[in-house]
Amino acid sequence: MKLQEKNISENNFEQCIKCTVCTVYCPVVPLNPLYPGPKQAGPDGERLRLKGSDFYDDTLKYCMNCKRCEVACPSNVKIGDIIQHARMEYGRQKPSLRDRVLASTDFMGTMAVPFSPVVNWATSLRPTKAVLDAVMKVDKHREFPNYAKQTFEKWYRKHAEADQDRYLHHLTFFHGCYINYNYPQLGKDFVAVMNALGWGVHLQKGEKCCGVAMISNGLYKKAKKNAQVNVDNFRQSLQENRPVVGCSSTCIFTMRDEYPHVLGIENEEVRNHIDLATRFIYTLLDEGEIQLIFKKDWHRRVAYHTPCHMEKLGWAIYSESLLKLIPGIDFVHLESQCCGIAGTYGFKKENYKVSQGIGAPLFKQIEAAHLDFVSTDCETCKWQIEMSTGVPVKHPVSVLAEALDLEKTYQANNKTR
Repeated sequence: MKLQEKNISENNFEQCIKCTVCTVYCPVVPLNPLYPGPKQAGPDGERLRLKGSDFYDDTLKYCMNCKRCEVACPSNVKIGDIIQHARMEYGRQKPSLRDRVLASTDFMGTMAVPFSPVVNWATSLRPTKAVLDAVMKVDKHREFPNYAKQTFEKWYRKHAEADQDRYLHHLTFFHGCYINYNYPQLGKDFVAVMNALGWGVHLQKGEKCCGVAMISNGLYKKAKKNAQVNVDNFRQSLQENRPVVGCSSTCIFTMRDEYPHVLGIENEEVRNHIDLATRFIYTLLDEGEIQLIFKKDWHRRVAYHTPCHMEKLGWAIYSESLLKLIPGIDFVHLESQCCGIAGTYGFKKENYKVSQGIGAPLFKQIEAAHLDFVSTDCETCKWQIEMSTGVPVKHPVSVLAEALDLEKTYQANNKTR
């Protein structure tokens, strides 16, 4: 029975006090007059939608699901979840070919990696971009992330897997699509850092995409299927006394919060054992379980960008604090602002100008800071910032891998092995 037939809602829209602070903090509202804003699209719209599906408005597709409205809300209303549920329940538009391609990260990565030099070259050409713009409505100004010549999983099996059992502590690494297909170096850096800290890194067989791109593009059944596989895998890891750790703030946020709130996949028993790499490392350090020994000749000017889903998790302090521990860092504070890409949102022709407009204040901050590089925990933020500013972007784990004296750190943390 549908929600409007029961005249109830699974979300807490009744707690909205109509203060409109969510609309003030929404990055889309000032740039897209078609979007009614989170208050109207969320709790106000929910009251009407419960009366009948005819009250559903297709302009809800312009919501980025950045969660900044939820961070700002004084009443803790799940505004983004309300909007996403409305799209799932009442949305009439089926996913287009473009939406399916953008959401199918595992499939596209599997197909592209064996031919990565050709794929990377072809997608960088103006004629290719013009065709994609005209046929698939992927904006011609968008630069595509390159595919790697070898997946992270293949590298791991060949170069790292055999050594992991010799460590005293063990974790399961949720590497995600980006590390596996686009940037294996981050996965290599994670393995190197965790091994130096005395932790063996293990992969799960059959890991699936976290599903965030599928949720954004309307492939809800596939997202639920992936989510269930991942949660079942996480249960197996818990039985083996291995916490699940990932590098992507969006993947971690999705698996912790979107699985139960949006997809209805219960993860209560595993949720608190799914952790972000920087938070996991900082906690070990704070509890006195590890030592970090840094190079004396490493010096960089670095700013940290807080991804929107990291803002929602409230975990930016762990990444910032780890970076500030590095003696050679000249740390620059950036105001927390959305970069505008929101995963696949900024690839779409109808959203591209809004996406770049949202990110413009952040880009100006970065360009004015004269940085060696920016650090962030979100891969799509990396793509957006590098494309729009020309400033390199590195994950905090990769910064640690550069700045640490890995040999001395290894000796300090593996004395009994």
